[in-house]
Amino acid sequence: MRLRNVFLALAAATGLAAASLTISLAAVPAPQPGTLDRYDITGTYVSGLSSGGFMANQLHVAYSGVFQGAGIFSAGAYDCAQNSVATALNACMDTFTPRKTPAELEQLTRTRASAGTVDPVQNLSGDPVWLFHGNADQTVDRAVNDDLATYYRDFGARVVYNNNSAAGHAWVSPIGPNSCGSTASPYVNNCGTADPVREMLGHLVGSVAAPATSLTGKLVQFDQGRYAPGGNAAAISMGREGFAYVPRACESGPCKLMVTLHGCYQYFGLVGNALMDKGYLNEYADTNGMIVLYPQATTMTGNPRGCWDWWGYQSAQYPLKSGPQMTAVVAMVKALTSGQTTTPPTTTTTTTTTPPSSCVTASNYAHTTAGRAHANAGQTYALGSGQALGLWNTFVTSTIRQTSPGYWVKC
Repeated sequence: MRLRNVFLALAAATGLAAASLTISLAAVPAPQPGTLDRYDITGTYVSGLSSGGFMANQLHVAYSGVFQGAGIFSAGAYDCAQNSVATALNACMDTFTPRKTPAELEQLTRTRASAGTVDPVQNLSGDPVWLFHGNADQTVDRAVNDDLATYYRDFGARVVYNNNSAAGHAWVSPIGPNSCGSTASPYVNNCGTADPVREMLGHLVGSVAAPATSLTGKLVQFDQGRYAPGGNAAAISMGREGFAYVPRACESGPCKLMVTLHGCYQYFGLVGNALMDKGYLNEYADTNGMIVLYPQATTMTGNPRGCWDWWGYQSAQYPLKSGPQMTAVVAMVKALTSGQTTTPPTTTTTTTTTPPSSCVTASNYAHTTAGRAHANAGQTYALGSGQALGLWNTFVTSTIRQTSPGYWVKC
């Protein structure tokens, strides 16, 4: 299914040769409750698929002083959506309408860096970036993924772009349960001898040892609310639990950290441990000294498919350092790298400059593009309250007001 249909449903993300592979069938261990403890982390990277790919790019750009590289399956350039679900749908997945060019998004990034809302763009120069787009992927158009490659190259990143696979819209792993060209739950595909995970890790961290055939580490299940602004993960469309795979070797020695972000429909509450079990990261983590952090998004009003926020469904600050989901994930990283476990302060969410008591009359289309409402199956609903506003088009108007950040009601 094209992610375009997802949005219509909700509102409506130098390779290494793999000529021969030893395929591990090791199952991820059962999760055990715990906390994110401090480890000796020597480098931090981020990866993701689809909405998780867009989020991985946002994290890498906004916190380029924290992340040293990124691996991204099927996503577009930084802030392509411009806080608009319509733009996300029609320009940043499909390409029915114009989108910002890479050059325009690069200038936007420089402007934000000058204002301090994202880290200096100079940090991106020389960073390893690995990108993937399958030829059977009809969810995010190839041209959008090409923009991401251009964006990174223009900032001087060392980009490797795998765009010759027959894969559908999915994370691709030698032990994936789905066929290569599939786009279906749990969105982990098997393309035979191809091992994009090895390619990605090889580019990001250097040569990698063969994957483990049995896992020695532990899967820690932790409370994400501890890291969410205000201590409330659900309020920012993140799940109660997150997970971290910690190899035994990392308990006593230096290790790298990989943050891996799932796509829409792929969060733990829907597909269970599918990505953690079949994504093939833990097997490489075990033999290459790497902890894998698996934060979890979940559903909320405006996000019934559990996507990461890359178009502003939860906060207009979504691509900035102050973005609520961004600060939560970085707080998890800081817990693992420095032992800092304090909950970040509540982030002020601003979706419009309209005073809370003011009523705004506009077309339902304008309400959605301004972040005051969202569309679902052709109907419009006020952001936060979910009150029905009528058909999603430029002809039907409604009047709403904001009673608290991100919460709109009818006047």
